[in-house]
Amino acid sequence: MLIRSADVTDAEAAASVPRRSIRELCALDHGGDEKALGQWLGNKTPGHVRSWIEAPDGRIVVAEQGGVILGVGGASRGGVITLNYVAPEARFKGVSKAILASLEACLRDLGCAQSRLTSTRTAHAFYLAAGYEDAGQPEFWGKLSGQPMKKSLQGPDALAKVVSGACRLLGRMP
Repeated sequence: MLIRSADVTDAEAAASVPRRSIRELCALDHGGDEKALGQWLGNKTPGHVRSWIEAPDGRIVVAEQGGVILGVGGASRGGVITLNYVAPEARFKGVSKAILASLEACLRDLGCAQSRLTSTRTAHAFYLAAGYEDAGQPEFWGKLSGQPMKKSLQGPDALAKVVSGACRLLGRMP
């Protein structure tokens, strides 16, 4: 699996990942409610993804294997993880962890001391396991809720966790 910066030619395939992920993996959050799905999926179009890829204030990455995009992630220069979606067939295969590690490394390189994100209920345990902690009360957008979370990107413990996780993903540590 390769984590790389997305380019505009990825927009169509990259847009399908969050759309499928949300519909198929995030039922705990949307409950099958078409209005909630419409609200959530509204900006997950090839045009929007293309604009995110071209935006100078962020980074969009894709996880690719055999020419197939399995995951999409994004971060802003301000230290916010904006996207981390995985194709349903790639769930629990390390794709989201690899994307998160890549985005955190990017934020660290930009000098961000902390990473912030808003987690779905579906992904909350994943982010807790990745070292994030709740940072306030859930936020609501119509019927959808999100849990603000944060993680320090500084200090030897933060770096050791990233290196250890990246090495495990690469199969270089037990």
